[in-house]
Amino acid sequence: MTYQSGAGSVLGRLGVKDLVNGHHWRTILGGSIMPPEVVDAMAESAGRFLDLGELNVKAGEYIARITGADRGMVTSGCAAAQVLQAAACMTGTDESKIGSLPDTTGMKNEIVIQQSQRNHYDSSYQHAGATLVEIGAEGGATRAELEAAIGDNTAAVAYVWVMRYWGLSLEEVIEVAHARGVPVVLDAAAELPPVGNLTKFVSMGVDLVAFSGGKGVRGPQSTGMLVGRGDLMDAAWENAFSFNKARAGIGRPMKVCKEEIVGLICALELFVDADHETEWTQWRSKSAHIVDHVKHVPGLEARVHEGIVYEGPGSPTALVILDEDWEGRSVEEVQAAMLVDEPPIYVGVGPEPRELWVAPVALQEGEEDLVARRLLAALTGQ
Repeated sequence: MTYQSGAGSVLGRLGVKDLVNGHHWRTILGGSIMPPEVVDAMAESAGRFLDLGELNVKAGEYIARITGADRGMVTSGCAAAQVLQAAACMTGTDESKIGSLPDTTGMKNEIVIQQSQRNHYDSSYQHAGATLVEIGAEGGATRAELEAAIGDNTAAVAYVWVMRYWGLSLEEVIEVAHARGVPVVLDAAAELPPVGNLTKFVSMGVDLVAFSGGKGVRGPQSTGMLVGRGDLMDAAWENAFSFNKARAGIGRPMKVCKEEIVGLICALELFVDADHETEWTQWRSKSAHIVDHVKHVPGLEARVHEGIVYEGPGSPTALVILDEDWEGRSVEEVQAAMLVDEPPIYVGVGPEPRELWVAPVALQEGEEDLVARRLLAALTGQ
């Protein structure tokens, strides 16, 4: 474990310190740590000139094979994939429309979304020029509300997989939308692992699926993937790679460099072949180690929770729940105390009051012991 970059490194010269990530594969904390093979692949490609058109095509063909989609492409993160989802559904392959975005005059430009699934990433659809049409309430929406919201100006229906517990199921949304000839686009940013999700959503009938490449896949943090139906993927491609047009498409500022494309494909190869069962066991062991350190503290419950706590993939997680009569630090105060010493340790709180948790997915070898000791001290005020 190394927590301070040497003075001779770029990070050292900048004065940027390492941290311990007990929160999750969060973009703000650097996403995930890329395996050495990914770093090597990126470095190898950095010393070469390549035809980016050919590289993008070949990478897309590989992504299509492993997802079962008609086509695939590498994007500059999942949010960029969402921009291209909206653009593709609004413009098709019409060059004049592609060149007009984000001006959507004369296009179907409405994307229907359940209010219960609104989030700060759905602004990506608006960046392309789409108008979001909310249905339902905070607790969800009904089939009748979805049917009523789809009209002549509807370009797509959006769905957010991590927020599937509120409102209509994805199956219902697909059924209603497809009956009206409207595509369904899915935000599946944090849904890898499990590896089965690579093919799950396409097989369910989702028309365009957006994934992150820099979380559980452990590719370059700024990469993502867009996969789906052939005609819509053709439209997304044109919106992203309109190199020969008089006016660049909406996706042109979101280009991906050759090193990141190669790095993501390498990461995907490793991800597909990984022993995910063993990885899950290792996460459980790290979580149990943390729980064992604090479970004896009076006034709290500590256990390994195997499910979704943070808005991301489910995993074994060390969960601490303070009793209602707890008189010590609040979970927010404990969280803040974990950041004071060196290295700062990031842990999560919520969504329920008095809950604090440590996700092991981003912990490096041996860090679970440091986290356990610091968490005990923060809880007891020692």
